[in-house]
Amino acid sequence: MKAVVFHGVGHIVVDEVDDPKIEAASDAIIKITTSSICGTDLHMLRGTMTGMRYGTVLGHEAVGIVEKVGPGVEKFKVGDRVVVCSTIACGECAYCEAKEFASCDRANPNGPDAGTAFFGGPAATGPFNGLQAERARIPFADSVLVKLPKDVSDADGLLCSDIFPTGFMGAEMADVKEGDQVAVFGCGPVGQMAIASALYLGAKQVFAIDVVSDRLKVAKEQGAIAINFEKVDPVEQLKKLTNGYGPDAVIDAVGIDAQRPLKGPATSIVGVVETVIEKTAGAPFAVLTGNHWQKGDGPEQVLQWCIESVRKSGVVSILGVYPETEENFPIGKAMAKSLTIRAANCSHRKYIPKCLDMMEKTPFRPSTILTVFDGLENAVECYKHFDKREPGWLKVELTPEEI
Repeated sequence: MKAVVFHGVGHIVVDEVDDPKIEAASDAIIKITTSSICGTDLHMLRGTMTGMRYGTVLGHEAVGIVEKVGPGVEKFKVGDRVVVCSTIACGECAYCEAKEFASCDRANPNGPDAGTAFFGGPAATGPFNGLQAERARIPFADSVLVKLPKDVSDADGLLCSDIFPTGFMGAEMADVKEGDQVAVFGCGPVGQMAIASALYLGAKQVFAIDVVSDRLKVAKEQGAIAINFEKVDPVEQLKKLTNGYGPDAVIDAVGIDAQRPLKGPATSIVGVVETVIEKTAGAPFAVLTGNHWQKGDGPEQVLQWCIESVRKSGVVSILGVYPETEENFPIGKAMAKSLTIRAANCSHRKYIPKCLDMMEKTPFRPSTILTVFDGLENAVECYKHFDKREPGWLKVELTPEEI
């Protein structure tokens, strides 16, 4: 079968690989009808998430049809249309029983202290082959698969695989309540879902901070107030728009790939120097990959802005991906402002039903942010455009040839 395969930092190939097989009683095999590219996939290509094994299939978002089930699978049968939870969880341990699926004690073969297991990630997360392929093995299928209602399209189901539940979790972790003012840093796919979820949970105003014009345009169309951090200082602007207090909550939907402003009132000479140091430390092999696969130049920028802009006794919700090697955090400022800080990998199995419920109760459809539709065979070129944040490349859907 065809799949998008990791061959090294800055190097992926659409390759022929062996079809997956049932390896455990709890496994299922699905025929993938649609998958997508996520910003998290870029961390592996950029080298900011280390330990990727040569030959690993990438991708962690997919919708498919069940083709085979192991003898231990009870909730699914051949022919069921399903969405795949990006994070892998056994469904039975103490953490899973508490709906803390991202903290599952059994899914990661590296042991209970190894952290979250997910598809298409580095050795520390499993590794498990990913979902940018024609077929995939789904371990712990009863917990990792969710049946899709007939009236939910493949496209909407696809965004329920990762980014929609992650954005919803971010708004929930931010304790968004009726009448709150919320700032979302980063208007990529997850940021867009966080904006939609914050409005759904009752936010009076949502401020969307980014520098990419078409992303800010989509955020504005959702009802957010767009802030371009190269035109205004985002911290000062957020204070100005909230009577000097700052938002009740802020959501970091960027992570380590944050960009520093290259112009405007928020730039600083210190930031330029820090950019060189941080970029080299975070992705030492990026210099070998040319104009592509370059990590953001301000990995601590968003966290600084979050802490500085949120009101005293407010909440900072962190969704953006940070590798375990990232150790700097403005804890002193956070403590001085009596802030609540929450960060998590998404427990998708917990949040996908909430996302489906939101779609049932409102006109919102997450698939509206899909901007590029292409075949799996063209995935490498799609990755290159997506990596560069080119206009019109907000979210990419990939369809296998044989569908």
